[in-house]
Amino acid sequence: MNADISRPVRLGREFADEAARVLRVSFDERLPSLAGLHTPEEDSWFFRNRVFQDCSVWGIFGGDGLVGIVAFRPGWIDQLYVLPAHQGRGLGASLLRVARTGACELSLWTFQRNWGARRFYENHGFVAVEETDGSRNEEREPDVLYRWRPCENAFLGGT
Repeated sequence: MNADISRPVRLGREFADEAARVLRVSFDERLPSLAGLHTPEEDSWFFRNRVFQDCSVWGIFGGDGLVGIVAFRPGWIDQLYVLPAHQGRGLGASLLRVARTGACELSLWTFQRNWGARRFYENHGFVAVEETDGSRNEEREPDVLYRWRPCENAFLGGT
């Protein structure tokens, strides 16, 4: 990791606008056909009033401010985004480690055609357990449910 990149830190609501920016830039880069689904003001409202209310939110800072976020609650990762310019440097893995701390199971949704995210999750032990046609999500985009269960595997080899 670069020297100008911080370790993950817990974020407060005062970072809602920056966290929303990380989501939007990352989302629009991976899925340009869905760009503009929400305004920056709507994204900020969502983070301030939903994500920070329901989740533990952590971030990583670089020279240009907040560069990655993870928002999680018991059993779920709701958001995990790293700015495109900072991807491939281990930041997503650092954020994922924070969410995994003390968890025996985590689930998350991603879009089926987001191959970068799918590879990332599969490389970190997540397994696809369900695919949908997208009729239940706001974007109407086919998605996939991933699950990670390290505690289940810990009991397979012992007595």
